[in-house]
Amino acid sequence: MTNSPQAPPARIPGYDGGLFQHQPGLLDEHLFWLGHLHNYYSESEEAEELVGGTDEQEVGALQSRLLGGDTWPVFTVPLAGDHRLYVVYRAFEEDEGIDYLLHHPDWNEAEHLAQDEGHFMGPGLSWAELTAAADNRLPGGSTTDAHARLLLLLPAFSDDAVPDSAVERLTAALRACTRVEAPERLAAALLEDQGPCGPAHWTKAEGGYLINDGDYSFRNPANRFAWPAARLARVATALNPPTEPSRDEE
Repeated sequence: MTNSPQAPPARIPGYDGGLFQHQPGLLDEHLFWLGHLHNYYSESEEAEELVGGTDEQEVGALQSRLLGGDTWPVFTVPLAGDHRLYVVYRAFEEDEGIDYLLHHPDWNEAEHLAQDEGHFMGPGLSWAELTAAADNRLPGGSTTDAHARLLLLLPAFSDDAVPDSAVERLTAALRACTRVEAPERLAAALLEDQGPCGPAHWTKAEGGYLINDGDYSFRNPANRFAWPAARLARVATALNPPTEPSRDEE
């Protein structure tokens, strides 16, 4: 699955992190995915039941190791135009979490798309942006496998306008990467509840770039902590999928 991955950068500009460690082998482990998606599926009673409790102790031990060591696991998903998405396991003591960052070599610092922790921030990705990043097959990241990329980025996603094919797509990823017994039912439950923030509504701003209405999203201009218009536009451009579903204009 890992396809000759590339090591992560020594640092990500504008992000205070520990010593990054490349662990692409984790993407082949069923237990890793149960831990990585835990906050996303735990928002749904049905999804939590479908995941089951047989591996809870092992999952908890793995997550504690990943979020409690001296090195920080980081995964990379390359995008067009030399942009990069980074998924960083932030291992600060008593401030653990998973950060989703977007960067380009010409930027002074990375943009913090989402953070998956007790104080969730996001969403950072629409469905079209999520699937475009998963499917681009660009080399130089932790994996070119579309199923692994989709699950890796899923906690940063929410969208109230997913296509009818979304359940089938997520089902295929869950079946490929996990050993859950009912991947189709789990996919449907995940897409119904969509993690801590629930489904967000995406529209186009006057400048033509995508924004959402998430209460905890940096991509919602109504939030006091949102990025200014120029940064919103450059993030949307970096994440620009080949084709987007039509969106209501503001």
